[in-house]
Amino acid sequence: MWNTKIMTQLFETVFDLELGQEAIRRRAYGVIEVREGRLSRIVFRPWPKVFSNDDVTWRGQFTTRGLLRDACRLYFNQPLAHRNFLALKYIVSNFGTTFATIRRAMLVLDEIARIKQSDAIVAHVASPQISDRLMRRWGWGRHLEHSSRRQFIKRFYGAYPSLQAESETIERAEN
Repeated sequence: MWNTKIMTQLFETVFDLELGQEAIRRRAYGVIEVREGRLSRIVFRPWPKVFSNDDVTWRGQFTTRGLLRDACRLYFNQPLAHRNFLALKYIVSNFGTTFATIRRAMLVLDEIARIKQSDAIVAHVASPQISDRLMRRWGWGRHLEHSSRRQFIKRFYGAYPSLQAESETIERAEN
């Protein structure tokens, strides 16, 4: 049986980006949890999350209460072979999730990239509901243009967006 101390170290949790910078720099695999437009926590994992169709089907929340909740989880990895990149692996949200909540999760990922001094974030966008126009507006460009898959990349190379300025924009849009 795993003891509590080992489990706490394997699945370390950060509640504040400023206070958790050392853990963010050190850990490679995590889940950003945002509720009602605010960062709830970042849970770091000892291994990357790999998704399958079964995960989407069987782990989805089928109750009305779960579907209407304003929350999302964003899974990210820092690949061992490419330590200067982050991979946005998967976003899980509910019918009740607001634009502000999803935007906040994406901004937290940008901030994690800044703390880690990552050069870029890469993502495969499978949902046709997420337009190329929205991705461009959020600073993402098409990657691997000749691929049939919708691959996107958000490049930083030392120039990171301001979390504070973006947060103020979201708050103005909500009011």
